[in-house]
Amino acid sequence: MAMCVCWGPVVRVLVLQAAWALGGGQVRYSVPEEAKAGTVVGRLAQDLGLEAGEPEARRLRLAAQGRRASVEVSGASGALVVSSRLDREELCGKSAPCALRLEVLVERPLRVFHVELEVTDINDNAPLFPAARKNLSIAELSLPGSRFPLEGASDADIGANAQLSYTLSPTEHFRLDLQKAEEDVEFLFLVLAKPLDRETVPVHRLVLTASDGGRPPLTGRMELVISVLDANDNAPQFNQSVYKVQLPENTERGTLVIRVSATDLDEGTNRNISYSLQHLFPQDGRDVFGIDRNSGEIRVRGDLDYEDVGLYRLQVDAADQGNPPLSGHCKVVVEVVDANDNAPEVWVTSLSVPVPEDAAVGTVVALLSVSDRDSGANGRVRCAVWPAAPFGLVATFAGSYSLVLREALDRERVPEYEVEVRAEDGGAPPLRASRGVRVPVSDVNDNAPAFAQAVYTVLARENNAAGAELARLWARDPDEAGNGRVSYSVAEGGVGGAAVGAGWRPASSYVSVDAESGRLWALQPLDYEELQVLQFEVRAVDAGEPPLCGNATVQLFVVDENDNAPALLPPAGGGPGPGSAGEAASGPGSGALWAWAAWGAPAGQVVAKIRAVDADSGYNAWLRYELWEPRGKGPFRVGLYSGEVSTARALEEADGPRQRLVIVVRDHGEPSRSATATLSVSLVEGAEAALAAAGSSSSSSSSGAGLRPGAGAEGGAAAATATATATTNVWLVVAICAVSSLFLLAVVLYGASRWAPRAAVLSGPGPATLVCASEVGSWSYSQRQSRSLCVADGAGKSDLMVFSPNFPPPPGPAAENGSPGKGPFLSPLASRAAGKCPARLPEELRETPGARLEAALPHERDRSPVPAVAGVSPASSAKPGGL
Repeated sequence: MAMCVCWGPVVRVLVLQAAWALGGGQVRYSVPEEAKAGTVVGRLAQDLGLEAGEPEARRLRLAAQGRRASVEVSGASGALVVSSRLDREELCGKSAPCALRLEVLVERPLRVFHVELEVTDINDNAPLFPAARKNLSIAELSLPGSRFPLEGASDADIGANAQLSYTLSPTEHFRLDLQKAEEDVEFLFLVLAKPLDRETVPVHRLVLTASDGGRPPLTGRMELVISVLDANDNAPQFNQSVYKVQLPENTERGTLVIRVSATDLDEGTNRNISYSLQHLFPQDGRDVFGIDRNSGEIRVRGDLDYEDVGLYRLQVDAADQGNPPLSGHCKVVVEVVDANDNAPEVWVTSLSVPVPEDAAVGTVVALLSVSDRDSGANGRVRCAVWPAAPFGLVATFAGSYSLVLREALDRERVPEYEVEVRAEDGGAPPLRASRGVRVPVSDVNDNAPAFAQAVYTVLARENNAAGAELARLWARDPDEAGNGRVSYSVAEGGVGGAAVGAGWRPASSYVSVDAESGRLWALQPLDYEELQVLQFEVRAVDAGEPPLCGNATVQLFVVDENDNAPALLPPAGGGPGPGSAGEAASGPGSGALWAWAAWGAPAGQVVAKIRAVDADSGYNAWLRYELWEPRGKGPFRVGLYSGEVSTARALEEADGPRQRLVIVVRDHGEPSRSATATLSVSLVEGAEAALAAAGSSSSSSSSGAGLRPGAGAEGGAAAATATATATTNVWLVVAICAVSSLFLLAVVLYGASRWAPRAAVLSGPGPATLVCASEVGSWSYSQRQSRSLCVADGAGKSDLMVFSPNFPPPPGPAAENGSPGKGPFLSPLASRAAGKCPARLPEELRETPGARLEAALPHERDRSPVPAVAGVSPASSAKPGGL
């Protein structure tokens, strides 16, 4: 039993020693600063494993410190207690955490234990401003938003106890602005919120309060005395609000750090500026930098030590010499860079330029040599090339590199490269150097000329002068010199068939292209009636070896000009005789025509119809009819677009036996062209009008259209005789019989013309040609090989006529005007269906059945004019005889 008692303490000591060996032999305690003397920090003896009485027996104590310790070990209890005032700010300053390292000695046997005592911060320091009062002078004319820097307060505490917030006593003229920059740096500004008025309040007294983040918070105050200055209303202004400079720590005294410059818009002494320097951080570094009051040059006056201070914050004030003076402010941040004062050096030992754009990947462009006079890590250099493509660096041996091609080149995309070789050593921080290498790329012929458009549409007016410029073509070749020099030529294309007569004609007979400029010229005047569209290809060839070429298609559209006057159409069944339509049409552009009208005919009755055609197209072929004579309120009128002559009112005997009408046919061209038709209308009794109509029907039934022409002197005598005997019943009976006979004859002839002639036409040689004419008198036909028929739905009458190309042309000048060789023609209304007519037609045209008929025509580009024939037909002749 005694043996167990003896070995018990030894075992405890061994266990304690093993625990201390494993734990590092260190005890940690924490005590708040400003703790009262006698405050127990920790049970040191118990934590060290000593039993009651052992601390005093083994003389547990603290080892002597270099300075007076603020804690001690109680001899009786072995507790660590506070012996004197603990001030964290005095012990550790701004360092966090604040830890004191203590050594505890135990004798019998002698052992040393390490105790770490952390002194925690309490909010025992109130914010402190540099001065209790700050005087500011602000010009009366300062604009709202003007900023004035203030020196903030400082707090010796750390953490939340040192986080400051600012408030300003109530005022409507000023407010505070706290800006946070990098590295938790705060800048405090007084901002003018409302314009000042010196005459109202010459001095503003404000209280600036700084509160920390402790619980409870502590505050510090500074009085701001703001004097409002009058005049000199422009303060000096710096071009930057913050300047940043880096200086190596071995910078010699007198070295220029930076030159700040402020400008003042005033004149005279008000713009003379003097500079002053204030050290914001650290405040004890006022002898390190100095500023020249006149030039604004900041130079090094003391020694820089990166380990002591790595960052300086300076405030430069620029004050003018006005009365009172105004000042501007800026911040200068100086960063001290540590050692490594030799930068790498790069040389270009060999350069092979220019590089062909078809050079192979791996081609060596330049040889480089890199070195650094430093040693160790500061002398080990890493190299890179920028931009990373299309070049790269290949290390050949120590300090030597080859600049090689990594990707294919394209001179048209990048004609020249500015390559920068960058070298960086292994220092901390590393120093860098660079060398620029200019690498031009030489051209090869790898791009064919390319036109801006695959198809060019060119509009040319007909009757243009030979040699007129039609268009300018341009092909782009991004190559240079001869590889990009382009020449132009007409490659292929032409026109053939009936549009240009017999045979095929190449495009080069119509147009030519300038080999150098690409200008397209007309070799001869163009005629729309012969040629509407010319399509050909233009080739662009460069001067490279081998040459490359590109093509573009040119579609030349000839725009119609109003170069054809309207031509009157003769009656299809006109017979010879004095004043007949055939003789009247002997003169081009005019004609004398005859028609009959009965007395008492109601208003609106159609008497005759003037027909005309224009070889032009579009508006130039759109015809209108005007009654030229007689002017005023006559008994007749003419349809503006139909050409139908009808009664304007009921005919009376007072109108006389004969009316002479002069009708002018005009097109819509600019300037317009016209033709004149003279129509003589004989006014007779109703019976004679019926005889005349029956005779006209019998003479024209075989052709299915036309108007019986006037019979001259013989016709006039017959009319007089009929008038003298009109009251005799015998002659009346004879007339009735004659009319009945003529009617029967007309029915027989109608049947014959309905079957036999139509069959002959449909079975005749050659392709049938469809001719459609509406009530407005516009004619067109289509060169279709199939036989077609145009019928207007609901039309009261139709001017549809079918002709066979093997029919002989009508006699007279009409055949000459309609000679073969003319190009396709499209009337104004028919051209509307093909996309060439006016966008909007008059209301009268849009409502006529003929307009609806022409709208149903197939859309065809190739049109030809109807042979020009003059004539007049009554309204009843509008129906073709065979339909």
